[in-house]
Amino acid sequence: MTKFRPKYVTFDLYGTLINFAISAMSRVVFANRIDSEHMDQFVRDFSSFRYDEVLGAWKPYSDVITNAVRRTCKKWKLDFDMAEALSFYEAVPTWGPHPDVPAGLAKVAKEFPLVVLSNACDDQIGRNVEKLGAPVHKILTAQQAQAYKPRFQAFEYMFDQLGCGPEDILHVSSSIRYDLMTASYLGIGNTVYVNRGSEPGNPNLGYTEIRGINELPGVVGL
Repeated sequence: MTKFRPKYVTFDLYGTLINFAISAMSRVVFANRIDSEHMDQFVRDFSSFRYDEVLGAWKPYSDVITNAVRRTCKKWKLDFDMAEALSFYEAVPTWGPHPDVPAGLAKVAKEFPLVVLSNACDDQIGRNVEKLGAPVHKILTAQQAQAYKPRFQAFEYMFDQLGCGPEDILHVSSSIRYDLMTASYLGIGNTVYVNRGSEPGNPNLGYTEIRGINELPGVVGL
């Protein structure tokens, strides 16, 4: 990997760079309705419904979140509250980076243009990116692509906007199912899995595994 000099280093944002605290928030919001014995499963269900919501035609991310809350509540026989559901969406721009991100990202940014490809709406993402502590060359969203990852269309939009092919980038993500499986299918041969313990890995995808962005400079020979 250190012999490969990508034209761009591309990143997933939420979970990979930004501490996407939606699962922790759901534990607080539903603490008085879901007992501790069942909370892990409730959180997994909420995550699964969010994933299912992004697989079809594009819709605003506020709809993704509120629909996922509604469906999770239905499965668990809980009353649905729209204001409560929207509170998850409204919290997203307030979240900042993982502690390992700013220094490592700033070091990589000195040598490579950084690109964010995120399952976000344009009105959310700017405040999160401002917190990263490094210059970002281009911010690409699902709203712009009219498709959420893991759909191929999101990555194809990125290639078009950058004027490059899959062979020209190094893609970095903490998500196998949202990013790295699609990256593999599309021929992105240089990928980094940031193992934050949120998903099981899949070494068959041929990625380089790191524990935090502080390790990324070493991957690209810095």
